[in-house]
Order: sequence, then structure tokens, then C-alpha cells
Amino acid sequence: MTKRIWKFSCTIFISWASIWAVEKADSPQSMPKQIYRVPRVQSDIKIDARLDEEVWQNALMIEPGYEVRPGENIPAPVKTEVLMAYNQKYIFVAFKAYDPNPAKIRAHLSDRDDIWSDDWVLILFDTFNDNRRMYDFACNPLGIQADIIESSNGEGGDWDAIWESKGRITDDGYIIEMAIPFTSLRFQYTEDDQIWGFDAVRSYPRNVRHHIGSFPRDRNNNCYLCQSEKLIGFAGAEPGNNLEFDPTLSAIASQERDEAENGKFAYQKKNVEPGITAKWGITPNFNLIGTLNPDFSQVEADVAQLDINNQFAIYYPEKRPFFVQGSEIFATRLNTVHTRTIADPDWGTKIIGQEKAHSIGLFSAGDRITNLLLPGSQGSQDTSLSKQSYGTVMRYRYDMGRASNLGVLFTDREGENYFNRLAGVDGIYKFTLKDQVRFQFIGSQSRYPEAVIQNFEQPKGTFKGAGGDLLYLHDTKSLDWYTHIRQMSPDLRADLGFISQVGYRYYDIGTGYTWRRNPGHWYTLLNLGGGFEEKQDYAGNSLLKSLDIWFDYEGPLETYFDGYINIGNQYYDDRHFQDNYLQFYSMMRPSGTFTFELDGKIGDGIDYANTRQGKRYNINPEIGYNIGRHLRMELEHTYEYFTVDAGKLYTANISHIRCIYQLNRRTFFRIILQSVHYSRNQSLYTDTVDKISKNLFSQFLFSYKINPQTVLFIGYSDNYYGDQTLDLQQTNRTLFTKLGYALVL
Repeated sequence: MTKRIWKFSCTIFISWASIWAVEKADSPQSMPKQIYRVPRVQSDIKIDARLDEEVWQNALMIEPGYEVRPGENIPAPVKTEVLMAYNQKYIFVAFKAYDPNPAKIRAHLSDRDDIWSDDWVLILFDTFNDNRRMYDFACNPLGIQADIIESSNGEGGDWDAIWESKGRITDDGYIIEMAIPFTSLRFQYTEDDQIWGFDAVRSYPRNVRHHIGSFPRDRNNNCYLCQSEKLIGFAGAEPGNNLEFDPTLSAIASQERDEAENGKFAYQKKNVEPGITAKWGITPNFNLIGTLNPDFSQVEADVAQLDINNQFAIYYPEKRPFFVQGSEIFATRLNTVHTRTIADPDWGTKIIGQEKAHSIGLFSAGDRITNLLLPGSQGSQDTSLSKQSYGTVMRYRYDMGRASNLGVLFTDREGENYFNRLAGVDGIYKFTLKDQVRFQFIGSQSRYPEAVIQNFEQPKGTFKGAGGDLLYLHDTKSLDWYTHIRQMSPDLRADLGFISQVGYRYYDIGTGYTWRRNPGHWYTLLNLGGGFEEKQDYAGNSLLKSLDIWFDYEGPLETYFDGYINIGNQYYDDRHFQDNYLQFYSMMRPSGTFTFELDGKIGDGIDYANTRQGKRYNINPEIGYNIGRHLRMELEHTYEYFTVDAGKLYTANISHIRCIYQLNRRTFFRIILQSVHYSRNQSLYTDTVDKISKNLFSQFLFSYKINPQTVLFIGYSDNYYGDQTLDLQQTNRTLFTKLGYALVL
């Protein structure tokens, strides 16, 4: 079966490649795009959202006039003007967002990067004019910032730049003013004019969320940046000295209670530590970043996830600024780089950058402990070694044609009697406007300490593994279809990544059809699709086989619904189990103050602890409520119960409460409370388990933030634990503070 799928995929690839020349000849990419000249000015601008300087009278003015979602390139429902100019150090951008009813503008004070439920405007730049990556700078009507690096291939992520912005609501809408330093961007430095791709976007949420852009979108062309308009200018734009120093001073006092009930607290950690992170722009496009004794504490607490009756390890996203910066360069289809595996580093260094078609990334860090994820075909295990290790990742990517690329990756982790090395090649080949192939092939070599070999049944000595992933995707305005193949050998390891399952062969094929309507109808998008997937282990057992059906809906009141039906079976611990279930996600935002989300999963499940068939009922409501401009409350709850023939096996409840009072643009107070309560029927378990287990986590944080690096944090957190014989009892408590400053030269 696997050989037939591979042969089928290759046949598709060859047949579509044969019509590439015809498609390219008719491509809108080849049509000339309008080029707007951005004027150069000599003076600076006071960023106050007033637009009363003479500079704005002579600035380039563009009016984004197309509603591109949900409307299909129809006239924009409101008027927006975008003004642009530049001097030697800054790009100046202003938005005049007109509104016939300013009282309905959604605008709240919030922390940066938390504006997406409001009205907002965004300017993006493709600074290399290569249709591959873009810098996004966004503001809500009060000037609260958000910034992202995005890729035309769907890669990218959070990014924190230092720039200025202000916003002001007026009698006829709102005004945004931005000053973006050239030092926050990467571009090809030249004394002559440069050409950049760009788009100016406004999000206008009312009964539906209207997205307004500066050019019409061709949904039959899956290269968004290839369709963008162009800016010319920026001659002699000065990247500056490209030196940034971010010294920090962190203090922590942490106590833990001894194991005895009502035992005494003892200090586990009590110190004050200086640290520093420095960034040097070796060239305008390459940055060297180094950090010593960094504070990698989690100011943003991880949301508790359900960790009962799981087959594989739980994934937690990276939030630490040093690792987030430039992370898009290291992203690949197989999750071969996941920096959360570097748990407690005492130093780190990183080089990231791009020169024309060449992108390079390298980072290395020394870790005080070594966390290991040990994957298998039917489950995963994890352990931690209290030994130093050193991790290094090297990445190179070469851009080809208009939107294709080819990359190589190498990771290495070394410690006492331990190493893991991985190398691979990956790429994206877009050979028509609608068709693309994405692939990645990797190989690894590993050696584990004797204790890990014995305790977790890992291979002895040096062992090798390999894996591969191939996706073919045909995507148009209405019809899309795909075929996907993946193979991971049993001894493949990616200790600097997050690969929780190995030892399988997987193939998947499916198709979907989309109907779109303009605003005013009972739906703006409907999508119906289906597919078939199968996963086999290396012994030939069918780990998973299913028929999949999905349905997506978008409509008034910012309503979204995604439904997924799985009809099939699973193989686990030498047994076959039914695997029929419904999974869904829904959201509604009827106003700017209230958001409701609901997701869940209902149907068959496997009791992994006792290897038997069961039924799973999982539901997760979430409510967000804004009280005025300053206060936001969020409540999220996970409820799950699992039954077997003999009765209810367990009930799980997880509650997450988050309350933020944003005093002004720079200052907020935040309270987080997380409660976890598991109740098990001990008589239905083969092994001994607690009848009741419960945890309570709390965190209080004061934050003052001038920019992403100039910050003051003061916080307190603690944990409580209880079971069937013990009421909730405080087990640890921590007081922490951090002072950081950004010195940009």
C-alpha cells in the first residue's frame, strides 16, 4: 500500500509539473504591479496621533479600497487612508480610519500583541521583495502594538521589535501614527532606491469582521505576497550601529515545604543575579545575539492541560524572548527544533539573517539539565538528567523562483555519555499558482546513558533512525485536495525537537469544497470535505485507520464553527479499538466586550492505563469579557469524564481564571488562578491510583513595560496540592522580580 501511495504521488507531481509553463504564462504574477514612491523627509515627527506636522502634507497617500474577507474584492464598507514617508532612520506610517459610528469602535487597553479582538490596522513590508517573508506592524485604535514575522509558506511567529506608536479616537473614526526604525528591519542596504512589497490592512469588526486591503486577492493564487503592491524609496536608509544591550537584574526567593504533612518551609532558592543579552548587527541583514546568565523565568504561566489518560507527551509552546526571536528560520514540517527542550540554560548565542536568497540561522546553548522525550509507536515517555548538556542548531535555506525554497538543518546535543545528532533536507516547490509540494527528510544518530537504556528500554550503544514527510497540495478558491505521506523509523530521535511518535508509516488523502458569500447572508463561508488516513507500525499492525469528514462555517456575529467526524479504529497494546468520535470548535463574538468559545470531543476512547474500550466526553467552554477599556476577565474550563463497561473511570475538571487590569499602555496588574481536580474510581484500575488528586496554582504579577526589553516585573506564585486524605496544602511559594533595560546604539 505504501509503495502505491508513493507511486501515485510521484505521478501527480510529474503530470502537474508538465503544465507549469502554461500556468506561469497566464499568471497574474507576471502582470506589472503599481509602484508607489515613498517621499524622503528631513525632519523627525512627534508620535502623538495628531498628524499636524508638514511632513504628512507631503506624504504618500494610499486608500485601501477592497474588502478581501469575507467579501470577495468588493468595495470597502468604510474609508481608510494610509500615509507614508521616511527619513534616514525611520519609516513613518499613519492611518486615518474613518467610521460612520465611532461609538462602535472596539478599543481596549491591553498588553502588546493582545489586540486582535479589537478594531486594528496593519502595515506589512516585504523588505527583500522576494515574496517570502513579511514584517507586520499593527495597532488597535489606542495605539497598542502588535508585531509578527510571517512567511508566505505559513511559517513565522511572535516577534518583538522596538518602535513607536500612538492612537486616538476622533469624532469620525481613529488615527494611528507609527515610527518604525530601520534598525528593527532586515533589508538589502544600498545607497540607491529599494523596492519593497507591501500591504495595508484594516480589520473592521461589526456584524462580521471585515478585512480591508490595498489590492484585490486572487484566491486561485496561493502566493499572497506575489500579488502585493510595491513601494519604491528608502535610498540610503541607515541601519544604524546595530548594537543593542539588554542588561537584566533578577531576584528570586523560593520556598518548598518538606514532605511531611504541615511540614516547615525551607528556602530552595534565594539569590539576586545580573544578566545581559546583547545584539550586534554584523551587517544590516545578520544579527549576532548572545546572552549570559539569562532570566528565562516564565512570566506568562502555561495554561494547565489535561494530563490524564494521554497516549503521547503534551506540547507546550515557546514563550522565552531569546528563543522566540528568529524562530521562523528554524521552523520545518517535522518539529525538529523545539527550544522548550532547553530547560535551564546559563548561556546562549544565536546568529540569524538573510542575504538575498540565502537565510542562515545558528544557535547554541548550555543547559544545566537535560530533558529527554523518548518516543515510540504507541506512546512516549520522558525523563530528565541532572547533567549539563550543550545544544546546537544550524539552519540554511535557499530561496528559488518566486516562492519556492530548499533548506538543510543540523542539530546536535552533547552530554556525559550522551549525544543526539540530526541532519535533514526540506523544501517547498510551488510549480503552479495552485499546486505545491512540501517535503522533509531527516536522519539521526543517538547514544543514551546506561540508566536511560535500562529504565526506558532504549537501544544500546550508538543507534540510527530516519524519517520523511511529503505533502502535495492543490488549493484554489473553491476546490482543494491533498495527499500526504510520512514515515518515521523506530530509532529516530530529535532531542532538540518535539517528535513524540516514531516507528510508523502514515498516508492520508482528502479533498474539500468551499462556498463563499458576501456579508449580509446567513453564511460567509462554508467548507465541506473528507479524507482517508491510515497509520501502520513497522510490524504491519494498523495503528490507525479512519474515514474523516469535516465541515466549517463562518457567519454573522463573528460566528465560527468547525466540525470533524472520525469513523475508524485504533490499535494499542496488541488490541484493536473502535475510534468513532465527533470533535468541534465554535466561537462567537457578538460585541467588542464579550467572546464565547466552545470546543469538545465526544465518542470512543481508549483507557490506556488498563487497555480497554471506553467512551470519552470532553467539553471546554471559554468566556472573555471586557469591562470598560481597562479590565478584562477570562474564564476557561475543561470538563472530561471517561466511562468503561463497568462504570465511570474518572472525572477531570480544570479551571483557568485570568484577570487583567490595564492601568495604561505600559502598566498592568494580573491574577491567574488554575485549579485541577481529578476523581478516579480506584476499583476500575489495575494499578494503584489516588482516588482524588487536586492542585491549585496562583500567580500575581505587576508589569511595567516601556518596550519589550525595558521592563519591570514583580510577581508572586504558589502551588497547593491535595488528595483523598489531605486537603489542599501549600507546597511551594515564590517571590520574584526582574528589571530589564534596552540600550540601543
